[in-house]
Amino acid sequence: QVQLVESGGGLVQAGGPLSLSCAASGNIFSINTMGWYRQAPGKQRELAATINVGGTTPYADTVKGRFTVSGDNAQNTLSLQMNSLKPEDTAVYFCYLNGRRWRAIPQDYWGQGTQVTVSS
Repeated sequence: QVQLVESGGGLVQAGGPLSLSCAASGNIFSINTMGWYRQAPGKQRELAATINVGGTTPYADTVKGRFTVSGDNAQNTLSLQMNSLKPEDTAVYFCYLNGRRWRAIPQDYWGQGTQVTVSS
């Protein structure tokens, strides 16, 4: 099984920075996309930022210019640097991976989520 483990969430004041990390394990043969989604209370899960196999990095309009996603293919790790945080960034952040194990079809995998709370 592929497992994603997030770390780095917590409480931060508005305007401050916070960094999230995700480590993927489980004999991953290839990765198409890794990224971060988030879900605020009472809202649907939404994309925050991703890295695609071609190297493109789509960001949600709400985080452009403030969040930076980066990955290490060799280590199968993903990071999200969040700057100038706003109270509306408060959410559970989920690490996401679309990829496949050897001789398997691509699948979506999710981490358990990490809480980010931005106080005003």
